[in-house]
Amino acid sequence: MTELTAQRRYAEDAAVVLSGLGLPPAYGKLLGWLLVCDPPWQTSGQLAEGLGLSKGSVSTGMRLLETSGLARRVPVPGHRGHAYEVRPDAIIRIAADATKFRAFRELMERGLAVVGGEDAPGTERLRVMRDFYAFIEREVPKLVERFEAEYQGKGEGDG
Repeated sequence: MTELTAQRRYAEDAAVVLSGLGLPPAYGKLLGWLLVCDPPWQTSGQLAEGLGLSKGSVSTGMRLLETSGLARRVPVPGHRGHAYEVRPDAIIRIAADATKFRAFRELMERGLAVVGGEDAPGTERLRVMRDFYAFIEREVPKLVERFEAEYQGKGEGDG
């Protein structure tokens, strides 16, 4: 058996972590690899070879990463086609988008209407989820702003 590189082991670990969240293992491998690979962009062929994945798994996983906003297609100088990379601020952009939190909050509000309103019997689970998503919707943008301010402040001392 051949020894795995540190990058490949990291990608395998990412697959385990993200599988625990219900995501396909290939998704985790691809994300993990794109976070630590050199160069920071990789073609589908490089991803398949580096991770031991089929081209179909790479295509499906990358489509999911692109749709989620974690990865993007980039041109490769001197190469036909495209490659993929993870934007450094991808997770910040995803977290700052309150749309998904709003959608869950609105879904819980519709659920309350379906069962007869906020004071109807057995609505605690809907109310708690609605209130949680309202809290997240309100607070995550503030956390992102705080993070960006702190992160920018750290960068000012470099140089």
